[in-house]
Amino acid sequence: MTQQKSDATSDKDTGPEGGFVSDYLLYLLAAASDVASAQFHAQVRKAGLRVPEWRVLACLSDTDGAMITQLARQALAEQSRLTRIIAQMEERGLLIRRSDPADGRRVRVYLTDAGRALADELVPQARRHEAALIEMLKGNEGAHLKPALKSLLAALDGSADTQG
Repeated sequence: MTQQKSDATSDKDTGPEGGFVSDYLLYLLAAASDVASAQFHAQVRKAGLRVPEWRVLACLSDTDGAMITQLARQALAEQSRLTRIIAQMEERGLLIRRSDPADGRRVRVYLTDAGRALADELVPQARRHEAALIEMLKGNEGAHLKPALKSLLAALDGSADTQG
């Protein structure tokens, strides 16, 4: 796989070609995520949301009625921070918290009509952005990227379970 540098990075930022950082998996994952996310996050902000709010909407568009612990994991947010974000989103009328009917001690989060409309607007935009990113990859690399990352996440989740 050949490496290309974006206009935003320089040898000074990534080290010499073939150096540790420029070939380090975690750097490559983070750098790709940072650049690709910034492109879509501009659309999120244009819709009046902050990135963590978008993540909550996206997660709830898949699993409306999720518990805060589940949302925190999926939205890549620390639970106490996410609780504050959810409270702010509830004040704006984007979602609502309700007690779990099966266990009143648990709280579930649901999209309101306004939150659902916003998610229904942004999710297709996110899918188009994702498709454009995958198209940028040569040959059949795009078809392998998501399955490889899902496999890595599953392996990491499994190793975290056995190390605990």
